[in-house]
Amino acid sequence: MSLDAFTTVAALHRFDAVIENSEFLAFCTRADTPEAALAWIKSIRAERPDATHVCWAYVIGAAYRFSDDGEPGGTAGQPILRAIQGQQLDHVAAAVVRYYGGTNLGTGGLARAYGGTAAECLRTAPRLEVRPRVQVSVHVPFERVSTLYHLLAAFDVDRGEEVYGQDGLQLALGVYPDEVERLTEALRDATRGAGRVVMGDA
Repeated sequence: MSLDAFTTVAALHRFDAVIENSEFLAFCTRADTPEAALAWIKSIRAERPDATHVCWAYVIGAAYRFSDDGEPGGTAGQPILRAIQGQQLDHVAAAVVRYYGGTNLGTGGLARAYGGTAAECLRTAPRLEVRPRVQVSVHVPFERVSTLYHLLAAFDVDRGEEVYGQDGLQLALGVYPDEVERLTEALRDATRGAGRVVMGDA
């Protein structure tokens, strides 16, 4: 997994607009894989079988895809994609459902309608900063276990499996990359060199 931080949406969000009698329902959600994005888009379509069009886009790292779903080429999927990219979001899928209201918007109008509703949906969605963690393994002798747990209270870590062996405790942790060095030094100082941090889960 990439260790780059990214900003995504924190929860499913919706924004509705009526433009020249057509209804545009914009949705966005976090998606961590293309398969998850496509499954979500499929569910949006299944919930609204009477919709005229369900246009969409997703951005997940270097992967992206979009669909005009029958609208003129370049008038729907690409504007939605640009809305995601313009707000520098990642791991995001967005879909805009259209119910045709009888008035043709023209290619420029369609692009503004799809791009604008998607952008507003994304703009008003709650954001989430994601900082991926690295896996480390912490080793301490039995007499230093309480020292370790006291020390960990000062760090934002994900605790994993605890393994007690003949020479002490091995604890798996998820740590932010920029915290590894500080944790290593703090553990060494607190245990007088008896504890150690090993990259990975070994």
